[in-house]
Amino acid sequence: MSEWKKTSCVLCFSNCGLEVTTEGSKILKVRADKDNPRSHGYICRKGANIAYFQNNPERLKYPLKKVGGRFERISWKQVLDEIAAKLKEIVERHGPRSVAYMGGGGQGCHFEAAFGVRFLHGLGSKNHYSPLAQELTGYFWVQGKAFGRQYLHPVPDIAGSNFMVFWGANPMVSHDIPQAPVVLRNKKKEAGFKLAVVDPRVSETAKLADIHLRLKPGTDALLLKAMIKILLTEEGLLDKEYLTGKVNGFEEIKDWFDDVNIEDNCRVCGLEPGQVREFARLLATRKSAWRSDLGILMGRHSTLNSYLELILLALAGRIGVTGGNVFAGHLMPMGSHTPEEDPKTWRTVATNIPLIMGVFPPNVMPEEIDNDHPQRIRAVIVSGSNPLRSYADTNAYERAFAKLDLLVTVEVAMTETAVLSHYVLPARTGYEKWDGTFFQWMYPEYYFDMRPPVAEPEGEPVEEAQIYVELAERLGMIPDYPPELREKAKDRVSYGAALMKLVQANPKAAPWLPFILAKTLGEELGSKNLSALWGLLARFPMMHPEDVTRAGYKPGPLTGEEIFNKIVKTPGGVKIGVVDTESNLNALKTPDKRIHIRFPEMESWVKEVTPASEEAALVNKNFPMILMAGNHMEMVANSIMRDPAWNEGRRYCTMRIHPEDAGKLGIADKDLALIETEAGSATVEAEVTESSHKGQVVIPHGFGLVHGGKAHGVNVNRLAPAQNRDRFAATPLHRYIPCRVRKA
Repeated sequence: MSEWKKTSCVLCFSNCGLEVTTEGSKILKVRADKDNPRSHGYICRKGANIAYFQNNPERLKYPLKKVGGRFERISWKQVLDEIAAKLKEIVERHGPRSVAYMGGGGQGCHFEAAFGVRFLHGLGSKNHYSPLAQELTGYFWVQGKAFGRQYLHPVPDIAGSNFMVFWGANPMVSHDIPQAPVVLRNKKKEAGFKLAVVDPRVSETAKLADIHLRLKPGTDALLLKAMIKILLTEEGLLDKEYLTGKVNGFEEIKDWFDDVNIEDNCRVCGLEPGQVREFARLLATRKSAWRSDLGILMGRHSTLNSYLELILLALAGRIGVTGGNVFAGHLMPMGSHTPEEDPKTWRTVATNIPLIMGVFPPNVMPEEIDNDHPQRIRAVIVSGSNPLRSYADTNAYERAFAKLDLLVTVEVAMTETAVLSHYVLPARTGYEKWDGTFFQWMYPEYYFDMRPPVAEPEGEPVEEAQIYVELAERLGMIPDYPPELREKAKDRVSYGAALMKLVQANPKAAPWLPFILAKTLGEELGSKNLSALWGLLARFPMMHPEDVTRAGYKPGPLTGEEIFNKIVKTPGGVKIGVVDTESNLNALKTPDKRIHIRFPEMESWVKEVTPASEEAALVNKNFPMILMAGNHMEMVANSIMRDPAWNEGRRYCTMRIHPEDAGKLGIADKDLALIETEAGSATVEAEVTESSHKGQVVIPHGFGLVHGGKAHGVNVNRLAPAQNRDRFAATPLHRYIPCRVRKA
């Protein structure tokens, strides 16, 4: 019998601690890790079924090349030689903008990005398309303007709050916060605590809530404006001291809301003004924390929603304060700061979208390929991503990918994207290598967990880092380094000193340190990912000495080595820092260390959203209903869980429709319904339920996956038009797709 091994879940950003038994490449049993300092023995249904991910019978084992429409197994040397040669030819002929990388944003394995992004930059390209930009680019842009860096994202201080708001979020099943079901049920037991939900649906979290504002789909911006107006006009709700001392731009923006009529806004939202006023009063007078999610991030007015949310929280004084939304610590930010006004910030050539937090939205990639621009994208490396099922407008992706000169997919299984590729490279799963994530949701302490390999790889899959290092070698990207550096890696103290001398002598080597580490220390440790972690930790204590001290370490030249050893020896995670709860706003990077809320480029958008304009915009005679494309539930794991057996016996992919709508259309529960949008159509089983709002139907994401030669469920992204997107950040408006429905 195999022993229990500690690891963590790779299916969502909570990365809860697990214990597994294994045999060879297979996971046999799974249970919660009660010793995990982050998840404390919590496990959800997805994590409990992780074996279906690891034991997928359609795992990739060897490099493949498409020859005459069929895949043939080839050697690693041949595949890397050919890919390197093709990339070199494409860049020399068409320039660096012709190459794009899509990856680096998975739920469980982030170290690949350190190598994939650096390799992309080595080619001279900044065309990084990330899953983060599928949902969050507008939000990142707002955070950058407000806080000085696009990677500064405050999180709710749930422990310190007594009024918790979830807007367009359903943490009871989506785990927007760690251990959400346990945490929220325990908070509900606290005297005086209130839970509020703003959502058109009667979600699992709404059922638990004390207050549920069930607004009409697509009216979030109107409701946010009404709440801002309430704070501006009702006595005692503005935090004037906070605004005076910590906010920049209040006086300049307050008259933007002069014409807001609270009653009219609420009427269009389908809400009682008194209920909205009470909500706003509680928000402004309590220790309020806030978590919004895809309901507004992928809804109408996506970027505007995030901006209005910022203003509302600033007026209530809820940013950077105990019990509010606070800045957590991190080992490494989730991205870079790429303000659009910086001339070095790239824009897409066809759609003119700027890099935001260093990434482009996948929603526009088909248009960046399928055009006549001389610098159009001609080669794409897809790593740990499946755009043919994960991103909007599958039809557009299929047409565009057919026009590529080179499509390389790095994956653990034969995905729909891999099927279209010229080359398919097998990667190890998160249970066959050292890897981890940089998600941070804990406050004030923060942890890092480097998951060790617990299962043996079958065939020839590798760490993704190895692929990029070997391609970089073939293309002559890696700077020269002393041969003795490899030998010095046996003693990391002397190795660190030698590495510093190398960078001092050749500053141009600094950006390539992950690759130099991989070629030297990585070979010694048996993992290139592990060498990258060592490199991060070598600098971390010097960059965050106070956080490290509060975590119990004594900052010095060897503190990084101390933390590294502790992480490697402690599966499940190690506390690496504790932020200062008394001076949380010191995290701000704005020049005046204040929260900026005046964005001149948003003024006209704020003012154009009125009851009259919204009533007109919400009417579509050709497509009179609204499709909510995708929602979190216990049977959804994005497109990671490909084997449908984990959902056997469940109604995992239905179209949920309100009883009144179903009655008018003559649709009964379990009938087949035909749904049509501008992008396409699908036949799907109807599920009649009052959880859906009138006029709204809901189909989950993550299905339509081909397993065993058969598609299981509906690929909702085939119904999502690429043009149905945010005007500024190109975020797909998945939560508001006009559609029509009839009985099939």
